[in-house]
Amino acid sequence: MSHSFNKIWIHAIWATKERRPLINQSIEQKIHRYIAEQLKEQGCPVRIINGMPDHIHCLFLLNPQKSIAEVIKQIKGSSSHFINQNNLTVDKFAWQTGYAAYSISQSVLDKAFHYIRNQKEHHQKKTFQQEYDDFSQLYGINC
Repeated sequence: MSHSFNKIWIHAIWATKERRPLINQSIEQKIHRYIAEQLKEQGCPVRIINGMPDHIHCLFLLNPQKSIAEVIKQIKGSSSHFINQNNLTVDKFAWQTGYAAYSISQSVLDKAFHYIRNQKEHHQKKTFQQEYDDFSQLYGINC
């Protein structure tokens, strides 16, 4: 094979610091658009971004020249700066230190897309902690 080929879809999730519900409906689209622009600038095409007041889900194609850690670090840092610079929240905004990132097979990409798109409905039935525990069990992560 004379060329390298890479197509790794990532479902990334991270929360606001102390899981404070800071992302209200009036600002969430601005934040999602900004994060999408930042991901695209890093060469990571975005399929969908959505979330809740205390956390966010992103589904994007990983740039083969970058690590997941690099991408998430840059996105979280630049989006925090953007939110604070534009006074989008009353209190100082920050993301929690950690994140979760899962590879998504092309065969279940639509399922992941719909899961992220329907976050608001989904969280009427499950808390963020229940969702986190479900993902940890599904992906065999012992926390």
